[in-house]
This record gives sequence, C-alpha cells and structure tokens, in this order.
Amino acid sequence: TPLSDEQTFADWVQAEQLPVILVVGVKLGCINHAMLTAQAVQQAGLRLAGWIANDVVAPGKRHAEYLATLKRVLPAPFLGEIPWLADGAEQAETGRYLDLSALCPAPSSAQ
Repeated sequence: TPLSDEQTFADWVQAEQLPVILVVGVKLGCINHAMLTAQAVQQAGLRLAGWIANDVVAPGKRHAEYLATLKRVLPAPFLGEIPWLADGAEQAETGRYLDLSALCPAPSSAQ
C-alpha cells in the first residue's frame, strides 16, 4: 500500500523494524497467499509475530481444512479467528475473538 509516491507501507515497516501480524482472509487461495506473504515478511528481515484468520466470506465446507492447514504451515502463533459477520452489527467488537497473549510474553520472575 503506498504511503506516498516514494514509500510503501512495507517500506515503513521495514525501516522501523516493526513486528508483523498477518491477517489472512479465509477463502479459496488463502493458503498459498498466506505462505507467500509470510515468506516475503521473512525475506524482508522482519518478524512475523502472529496471524489472524478473518472470515471474509461465509464459511464453506473446506473452512476447517483451510484453518488446520494454515495453523500447520504458518511459522507464527495463531492469534484468533474473526468470524463472518454478515450484518456488520458486531464489527466494533471483533477484538473479543483474538488472543494476543502470544504477543506479550509473561514477565520473568525475579529470583
């Protein structure tokens, strides 16, 4: 995504060395797309901190298979699944579907 004529969002993330959270639109083709994106993140020298499944269409008969495969092949913690929200009524509450604990390591106890 361009931020200006000279810089993309990816350029900015790389310059700042920010961790990346990958949001995967769960639909046909998502496994290949997610794997290529994860590879691009790693090749840019960035850390893939986690990934989120976003049900952008109503779940079909292969939905569970897509999720299981993504969980197996993506080299980062699964942070949650945002369900298909047909009417959009709950969109402001999507954070409740996520578990971000993998992003915040527990403090080490002093001995």
